Amino acid sequence: MTFYSSSSEPITLSRDCPAVLVPLGEEVTLPAGQVGYITQALGGSFTVYMEGNLFRIAGADADALGKDVPPLPELPANAADEDVEQVLWNQLRTCFDPEIPINIVDLGLVYECNLRHDDEGRRRVEVKMTLTAPGCGMGEFLVEDVRTKLELIPTIAEADVELVFDPPWSRHMMSEAARLQTGMF
Repeated sequence: MTFYSSSSEPITLSRDCPAVLVPLGEEVTLPAGQVGYITQALGGSFTVYMEGNLFRIAGADADALGKDVPPLPELPANAADEDVEQVLWNQLRTCFDPEIPINIVDLGLVYECNLRHDDEGRRRVEVKMTLTAPGCGMGEFLVEDVRTKLELIPTIAEADVELVFDPPWSRHMMSEAARLQTGMF
């Protein structure tokens, strides 16, 4: 299922840029001067259409598109676990399938997100998540996106993200707003 924005913004890459070919999950480098369109700009990353293909470009490379790099997550000084948990869920909501304009939380892909403390008192996160389709080529990429974004949170020493397929995902796991947005009642 592919969703495109109702308006596509034209772009020209200002430098060589790492990207991921959607939906295969293959890492590529797009050359400077390449022309295309931003079809999705959500969660600090971008889906671009170039030469008949979709590519996902990370927020850290937003400058190549002439965009601002997204800010890092912040925590108040001496943040309690409750504060960290709120930021964890906010970060998870910045993770999007490059083809679907709904975050992975509202899609119902996050089965568990637990904050733990290790023996040395450091905070660790354990996430169990799934995909809308088990054969999705973007699966490992989405897992790494979640891990990377969670490890950007101050005080998080490590994020362990496990991809699971039990129970299998179904549209009934989506939030009501997500079902309305996609027309999947």
